[in-house]
Amino acid sequence: MAKASLIILVSLAICMSSSLSLVNGAASDANKFTVLGHVYCDTCRVEFETSLSEPLPGAAVKLECKNRTDEKITFQSPEITTDNLGDYEIDVTGDYEDSDCDVTLVKSPRADCNDPTEAWRKARVVLTALDGVTGQIRFANNLGFKKKDAVPGCKKVLTDMGYFELKDELGSEFV
Repeated sequence: MAKASLIILVSLAICMSSSLSLVNGAASDANKFTVLGHVYCDTCRVEFETSLSEPLPGAAVKLECKNRTDEKITFQSPEITTDNLGDYEIDVTGDYEDSDCDVTLVKSPRADCNDPTEAWRKARVVLTALDGVTGQIRFANNLGFKKKDAVPGCKKVLTDMGYFELKDELGSEFV
């Protein structure tokens, strides 16, 4: 009888410790995120990607989170450089439910393509597990730098896309 009680007690202790380590492991994993994104050269100067847009390897971005109430910085990544496809990855540990987190453009490696797009100068990402979004991967909207001048072929590409308001961005010589 004493042996049976001891076996039950030891089994119960093992089950409880396994459950606690599983819960603690899940909690720590819930606060680890990977932000994935892409930086491109906007060759048509339209502030969105087209088939003529080019990936921008060597561009620098950073992630910064600010508290919504007092605007204090709660997280700041180092500058991250894009790979040869213009893609980047930022690892983040922590829960930033009370912060607005944005990936921002820092600099372009190309002198002919270094004008940051106004509309996509930053990309907001949610870095909390407490909002119903599951998973550790977070995707940022693509960010782009504009070329100084639009490349030939933009009119055709944009017309094929159904975009006809070309004079403001491309100039009258392209329309």
